[in-house]
Amino acid sequence: MKIFSAPQIRACDAYTIHASKMSSYELMERAAGKCVAWINDNLPNDTTFIVLCGSGNNGGDGLAITRMLHRQGYNAKAFVLRLSESLSDDCRANFEKLTHIDSELVEILQPDSFIAEVPRHVVIIDALLGTGLNRPAEGWVADFIQHVNDLPNIKVAIDIPSGMPADNIPKGEADIVKVHHTLSFQFYKRSFLHPETGRYAGVIHILDIGLSDKFIESTQTNYHIVGERLIKGLYKIRESFSHKGNYGMAYIVAGSHGMMGAAVLTVKAALRAGAGKVKALIPECGYTVMQTAVPEAMCAVSGETYVSRVKGWEEADAVGIGPGLKTAQHTGGAFADFITACKDPIVIDADGLNLLAEQPDLIHKIPANSVLTPHPKEFERLFGKTKDSMQQLELARTQSMKYNLNIVLKGHHTVVVNTEGDCWYNLTGNAGMATAGSGDVLTGVITGLMAQGFKPTNAAILGVYLHGLAGDYAAADLSQYSVIAGDIVDNLGRAFKYIRSQL
Repeated sequence: MKIFSAPQIRACDAYTIHASKMSSYELMERAAGKCVAWINDNLPNDTTFIVLCGSGNNGGDGLAITRMLHRQGYNAKAFVLRLSESLSDDCRANFEKLTHIDSELVEILQPDSFIAEVPRHVVIIDALLGTGLNRPAEGWVADFIQHVNDLPNIKVAIDIPSGMPADNIPKGEADIVKVHHTLSFQFYKRSFLHPETGRYAGVIHILDIGLSDKFIESTQTNYHIVGERLIKGLYKIRESFSHKGNYGMAYIVAGSHGMMGAAVLTVKAALRAGAGKVKALIPECGYTVMQTAVPEAMCAVSGETYVSRVKGWEEADAVGIGPGLKTAQHTGGAFADFITACKDPIVIDADGLNLLAEQPDLIHKIPANSVLTPHPKEFERLFGKTKDSMQQLELARTQSMKYNLNIVLKGHHTVVVNTEGDCWYNLTGNAGMATAGSGDVLTGVITGLMAQGFKPTNAAILGVYLHGLAGDYAAADLSQYSVIAGDIVDNLGRAFKYIRSQL
């Protein structure tokens, strides 16, 4: 699924109206109808609604929703904030239509006035500002938003929470309506997917309002959602007459004294991801640990307590390096020698990224099309600070294109950035995966997929999706509080089975 900017969405609306020979009012009716259908399916039929409307088309949506809810027998009333001297054409048409039915169904709120004593059981629908917002809410509107946020009621935003920009992160603490659900028309907005603003949007529900497929398919964007259609296209069905040699060798360089768990998790994940063979290069102190914990894996050793030389990787189909390595001086030298000698794409995580940050001259020596998997702090150490997570992603796009790398920027919605600066936001996963070793599992999954012949970008996209989905299964069974990294490994099979069942 593509992610469009607010101007692109407006252009898509306009194209749809023109191509379908419909009016903007008719498109508004369609959108409002989809919202009411969602309400019918998800809220009790005796719910009472207050609909907060602005003077633009988002307000028009709210007025249309109020009318439709009233006709279906709901108790609903619209409050229109007097934000300007006039209403947009479609907003005015819906205002007149609603007042014609019953003037008591709508009330105009004058500047500096508020809604008094909203009973707790009333659901508040936010249709104040919409995606046309081009500056932070201020004055009465900001105070009104704060007043709404202080109310304990369930809140539902139409298209976007009021006060939230669609395409950027506002400076400082912006006034944004904090809702439980957002009913977004046709597309995700980028601001839904970043922590600074996404925390206001609640659960996102994408409503298909029938915008032009032709426009969507032909319009370029660098931003995408990892959806099931993409994942099904990446998934490979195994041939019946195959053997372990058909699925490659993953070579995992990991571990040190006190950090062998990271190596074990990475190796297990590479195996569960389907690699035909997995070999671990570890220090001698971890040999018994690895052979006992993962008997399916082969082992090679280097150094006593730290990996002192990266060797034997030439026989592998994919190499993952970094989990639990630590950053001792001789490990740094071994890492530098390996990066300089290796010419095929690799996966770099954890202490591999920290070693890169300590030796920045190595970055331009990383093999083309390799995959780096930093969390935000690791990314910052590598490439510098940014003011917010969206700017950090833009910097990741710049660095991916500059160094010809794939960057997996980890977070609640992990983003895969390819060498051309295209971004894929992942929607699987949950807060229970914020646990030690989760990133090591992801490294193993991506390396295991690359060993089987998946192209690095595809391995990263599929790997992030599988990793998150396995975490969702684990949380469903155990709760988000109780998920540990090993549970993610144990549920990778269920994640694969789900994808296979959708084909």
